[in-house]
Amino acid sequence: MSTLRVPVGDKDHITGDLHAEKVLVEYGDYQCPHCAKAHPFVQKLLKEFKGEVKFVFRNFPLQEVHPMAMMAALATEAAAKQDKFWEMHDIIFEHQQTLSADAILDFAAELGMDQARFGKDLLDKELMNKVERDFVSGLRSGVNGTPTFFLNGQLVTTYNETYESLAAALKG
Repeated sequence: MSTLRVPVGDKDHITGDLHAEKVLVEYGDYQCPHCAKAHPFVQKLLKEFKGEVKFVFRNFPLQEVHPMAMMAALATEAAAKQDKFWEMHDIIFEHQQTLSADAILDFAAELGMDQARFGKDLLDKELMNKVERDFVSGLRSGVNGTPTFFLNGQLVTTYNETYESLAAALKG
């Protein structure tokens, strides 16, 4: 069974209860239709298991099949510099069908971000390094597709693209 090789740390994007015993990590790709399908499931879990779960999202852009995945990942990292990671994360998944460079710039404007800073941050090599570190940590943990979930460091093997399968992992 695969285990999470890189523990959750202060460089991760975390939401939910920061002190929860249940830690759900997703390796995702912003252009992956399966990740877009999982997105509302995760949001529902965070509400249903409020106070019980910490959620971490790590970038795993599959650039060969999803040409906008890397730019989308960089956009969320640039948004994080303006404390808007989760807002950008959500808006990209909610508008995945119309993902483009122009759409990403429009999302930043819609979120009230400093446009000049956002544009500059998109080109920041440190953000590219962060996305690459996420990707490599996924490879080291046995990730080969998206979404891949880990609960408390163990691969979730029961997820079958239903809310119930993800919720069952948390209840188990």
